[in-house]
Amino acid sequence: MRSLKLFLLFSQFALKSTFQARFGVVLFIAGKIVRFLFLFALIFIVFGKVTSIKGYLLNQIIIFYLTFNVIDTISQILFREVYRFRSLVTNGHLDQILLKPYHPFLRVLVGGIDFLDVIVLFPYLGITFWYIFQTPLITTGGLFVYVALLFNALIIVTSLHIFALAIGILTTEVDHTMMIYRDLTTMGRFPMDIYKEPVRSIFTFIIPIGVMMTFPTKALFGLLSPIFIPLSFVLSCSLLILSILVWNRALKQYQSWGS
Repeated sequence: MRSLKLFLLFSQFALKSTFQARFGVVLFIAGKIVRFLFLFALIFIVFGKVTSIKGYLLNQIIIFYLTFNVIDTISQILFREVYRFRSLVTNGHLDQILLKPYHPFLRVLVGGIDFLDVIVLFPYLGITFWYIFQTPLITTGGLFVYVALLFNALIIVTSLHIFALAIGILTTEVDHTMMIYRDLTTMGRFPMDIYKEPVRSIFTFIIPIGVMMTFPTKALFGLLSPIFIPLSFVLSCSLLILSILVWNRALKQYQSWGS
């Protein structure tokens, strides 16, 4: 409860900071919507020429794309503070955070909720579930596994952001790490099946973009082998444990400001 109160307090500060520049808020949301609509239109243009892509119909490809947007948006909401981490390392403010009587993740990982992405999340969710319920042969069990794998995807996203924080301590580089992360995750806008081997396997299991973005929707359609469901959770939990170990190792290498 104490950690929750601190999280809500940091979120309140982030909310006040976000809406100080109201015109910027309008431009940011407009940009998000325009980018989403352009890619959405691209899908319809492609399906104007073909009837399916790797066996997936229009509605199914749209659900893949919408699922990617939901996962990506939630990660942006929760972990926006990671993008500001470099300045904490270089100007010495991380020293003050590490001295506080709470876990530093409350500040450097989830300490800056992005409320602008909260605004666009609800339309994404609404459109996603509207398309899901418009798609035939969707079962209650498939929907349950879909939601469970969405949470599993967020565990993987959390792990990757913790890795980025650890790299930030060791190298003071976070911006480029996050740019690489975002470039890689964009491959998950569409099912991994569209990529050839070995790219498909590499970006499914070694770099788990497929587990994050593709597995939930494939499970929804009943196209995911049952063995991959528990393996997905084993992978995400292992990745989370490894990321925390790397973070703790990076903290031991941290020399503080001015060292």
